[in-house]
Amino acid sequence: MIVESSERTLVRFRDVSKVYTGGSKRAPRVVNAVDTVTLDITKGEIFAVIGYSGAGKSTLVRLINGLEPISSGSLEVAGSRVDGKSETQLAPIRRKIGMIFQQFNLFNSRTVAGNIEYPLKRAGWKPEERNQRVTELLAFVGLTDRAKNYPEQLSGGQKQRVGIARALASNPELLLADESTSALDPETTQEVLGLLRRVNRELGITIVLITHEMDVVRSIADRVAVMDSGRVVEVGTTSDVFAYPQAETTRKFVSSVMRTVPREDEIAKVRQEHPGRLILVDVTDQNRIGSVLSECARDGVTFEIAFGGISMLQSRSFGTLTLSLNGPDTAVENTIVRLREITKVEEVAR
Repeated sequence: MIVESSERTLVRFRDVSKVYTGGSKRAPRVVNAVDTVTLDITKGEIFAVIGYSGAGKSTLVRLINGLEPISSGSLEVAGSRVDGKSETQLAPIRRKIGMIFQQFNLFNSRTVAGNIEYPLKRAGWKPEERNQRVTELLAFVGLTDRAKNYPEQLSGGQKQRVGIARALASNPELLLADESTSALDPETTQEVLGLLRRVNRELGITIVLITHEMDVVRSIADRVAVMDSGRVVEVGTTSDVFAYPQAETTRKFVSSVMRTVPREDEIAKVRQEHPGRLILVDVTDQNRIGSVLSECARDGVTFEIAFGGISMLQSRSFGTLTLSLNGPDTAVENTIVRLREITKVEEVAR
């Protein structure tokens, strides 16, 4: 994969691998957790990395802040090389990076305000500066009235808001969110995603979101990388990846949230209820499917929607419809030819 970077690139991976070794001399074990990844993440975007368990996505994000050293390749964050650096050399790079976690990682012995203040103390901020910054962040995440509460007195969503405020404390350029909503219920997940969207839009902070939930990607991400067995198998805008998934892994993820194509065991039932000629038709904003079908009606072709649906994502419509076409054979065939001129068409059964 060739990636052309620019001055707007914030994170730059070039042939990055992370290899873990173990086992014994007789039975050595080698795991390519991240395998020759080349990838650019642009300033100001929300970039999602998705994959099933063991795909390497969490390892990838730990490479960004140097929590794991890379085995080969090169990695830059905000123009500074991360690979080959000591802990002391990594310190100024990490100050540009905030991180939020799945299990919140709050100090139970500190109040909400104390948790947010902690990184500022470590960075040497003066007390009055710390107090002002904590006040600002409490207001931003909507927890001003919870400043003196302890984590055990908070809901899961409130704990994650504290985690986000703490990650923002030192004004980072980049926010890493590793499965930050997977421990939350759906309603709270949307609230937290809304807050992350505000962080991105209002504060201009780039967000790298690690998740296994395609619904989260659809809700918030500008672009997405799909990982499988340590490799990045697909990268694109979220709308393109949903509308035109290329890799098999991507197609599985998309189908998990948008089941617009009938399974094999459902086709017989669809056929029984809709005896016409069945075709799968991709639908996007650019299609003129409706006008084609209306024109073909003059030739005696009628249609029914037998399965599927259309969704909206980032102001674009997309989806797949299973259409049942009825009419004279020649006219139906001409309709399919005309549809193929403007979109992807696949025949299900004749």
